[in-house]
Amino acid sequence: MLGLFESSGGDGSVREPLAARMRPRSLDEFVGQEQIVGPGRALRRAIESDKLPSMILWGPPGTGKTTLARVIAQSSGANFQALSAVSAGVADLRRVVADAAKLKRAGKRTVLFIDEIHRFNKAQQDAVLPYVEDGTVTLIGATTENPSFEVNSALLSRSRVFVLQSLGDDDIRTILERALTDPERGLGAEHVSIEPDALDHLVDLANGDARIALSTLEFAAAAAPKGTAGTAVIDLQTIADAMQQRARNYDKDGDGHYDTISAFIKTVRGSDPDAAVYWLMRMIDAGEDPLFIARRLVILASEDIGLADPQALPVAIAAQQAVHFVGMPEAKYPLAQATLYLATAPKSNSVGRAFGAAEADVQGSRNDPVPLHLRNAPTNLMRQLGYGEGYRYAHDDYAAMDAQGDLPPAQPLQSNLPEALAGRQYFRPGKQGAEARLRAWLDARRGPAPDEPDPFADEDA
Repeated sequence: MLGLFESSGGDGSVREPLAARMRPRSLDEFVGQEQIVGPGRALRRAIESDKLPSMILWGPPGTGKTTLARVIAQSSGANFQALSAVSAGVADLRRVVADAAKLKRAGKRTVLFIDEIHRFNKAQQDAVLPYVEDGTVTLIGATTENPSFEVNSALLSRSRVFVLQSLGDDDIRTILERALTDPERGLGAEHVSIEPDALDHLVDLANGDARIALSTLEFAAAAAPKGTAGTAVIDLQTIADAMQQRARNYDKDGDGHYDTISAFIKTVRGSDPDAAVYWLMRMIDAGEDPLFIARRLVILASEDIGLADPQALPVAIAAQQAVHFVGMPEAKYPLAQATLYLATAPKSNSVGRAFGAAEADVQGSRNDPVPLHLRNAPTNLMRQLGYGEGYRYAHDDYAAMDAQGDLPPAQPLQSNLPEALAGRQYFRPGKQGAEARLRAWLDARRGPAPDEPDPFADEDA
């Protein structure tokens, strides 16, 4: 079985995929990632001087993480050992470390490359840590997941993190053209050509993933009809058949999921219906759970709109019920309707601010008893103890309002908080939508908090 970086034999019995054959053999052949391996960059200097730190290469699929590790292996004088976290275990790590320890005593370094290091559990990562710390191995880990969450903090603190970006269209085009013309490793000796519009379409569909671009090119070359001169001509239809849709960088348990839902929430909150429905469609297109989206809409309706539009929550709940009842693909319509409603609704975070302020007092103050006037008095003993005494029936206050109900009662609110918290104002309505009227009503009814700054003064500024 071929190892991670082994090449096939020259007898034609085994032929590596085009993406593997076209891996750059040196930094000069490496395409893209100028921000970390461009001339004068720290990582490039470290590679060229063979003074490598332990590192984590983090980036989307097809951006060159494994390729860069291979380049390091070929340019380094160190012993290079590669493991895949998909199949390797602690026993494999111990074997590599034992060999590395022997080489260390002989004065030779070992570079340990762990592909998809995020798939190692905590115990497996812990097994690597002491040997990274004492210099037995120099670690190069590759991951598509955020190392802040997927790599142990102790291991992360002993490694440099280098972030690889999705390749640009020009980078993908360069890689494809190189594969088409290279007679040794590419398709240069196979009489393959590609029409300009087909190449443009392939670059676009690859979405920054070189592996997908090369794999699709290889498949299209095999399927392309032969021209009159015996040359396989890849046209637009062949590319469309070879790759049915654009490559998606979206993992429902990974960064794509969290980044996209974050964009969705923030654009709804920011009252941008165009961006909101775009990010909604991105999630639907990637196969996101529609009920997950509906749950976020329900939360948004209270967290970011609240009483500025009291209909926002019923609309979001109706969307959740419709998604559950109808299912996909038709459920995209109620999801889009709720998204657009919430994005264009007036906004207020007064619900969360009120709850947060009350929560702070509950957790930071004494658990004072309920004031006597708010307690029920179903027995004579309770009445004798003052339960219910002084309670003012609220509807008597409401009856004192004018016919339109727009004015507050003549009397101020009675204090219904524990004595130590008297005068606290947790709910401060915003100035948008229905909350504007609530704000005026409450300001007239309860007045400003005595000797206490308005906790929401920044909103009024």
